[in-house]
Amino acid sequence: MIYDDIKGKVAIITGGASGMGRAVAIRLAKLGVKVALLELDLEKAEETKSYIEKFHDDVIVESCNIANAEDIKVGIKKVIKYWGNLHIVFANAGIAGALSPIETMDMEEWDKTINTNLRGTFATVKYSIPYLKKNGGCIVINSSVSGNRVFSQAGFSAYSTSKAGEVAFMKMAALELAKYKIRVNAICPGGIKTNIGASIHKSSDLDEVAIPVEYPEGDQPLEHRPGSPEQVADLVEFLVSNKSSHISGTEIYIDGGESLLKG
Repeated sequence: MIYDDIKGKVAIITGGASGMGRAVAIRLAKLGVKVALLELDLEKAEETKSYIEKFHDDVIVESCNIANAEDIKVGIKKVIKYWGNLHIVFANAGIAGALSPIETMDMEEWDKTINTNLRGTFATVKYSIPYLKKNGGCIVINSSVSGNRVFSQAGFSAYSTSKAGEVAFMKMAALELAKYKIRVNAICPGGIKTNIGASIHKSSDLDEVAIPVEYPEGDQPLEHRPGSPEQVADLVEFLVSNKSSHISGTEIYIDGGESLLKG
């Protein structure tokens, strides 16, 4: 399905160098969207940029640490200086953080996950608003089934809290920004084939709080396998187009229904 209404628009994607962010960047670029990658890993970002440039000229990379609000503010300003406008924001960047029991989790690890995921998302939206208000636009926050429909993952208290917070924040933002014709939604992926696992740090005592999950016997009603970043791009493509013009303040689960068995 082609969404011609987004051709020529400007999109900011945090964490756009790999995984879901990369898939969305490529998809939007193929639809004629001007894409800005706000990314900490500049080497990977340049690789993604080079790939996109094979078929699309309007792509830039800006250095940005999502945990640093000033980085986000400056990065967005550079995008505006370059293209003069902003229509789409995919607040995607985040980390899995440390997996450990609540009792033994370091406060520094808790703060790192919350500051990167939740505070970083807040800052991304906050500093985008002045530019989105000019003509309206779309914000899509990349949350998770974790903290919203799944709570059985041992050691994920910080990550799940940050992802639940993103959905609550999305709903507040959707109401606050509606008068400016800015739609705000969240996607909640389940298992997706990305490299986020590289940011997970498991503590040695994690097994002590592991929660057993029992699946029904017999044939499984669903085929449990990770989704692909391209499937996530399908959803984001829809949410930033006029085909979803009456959708705002909504979290959409994209996990093949697997979380219904794990919640």
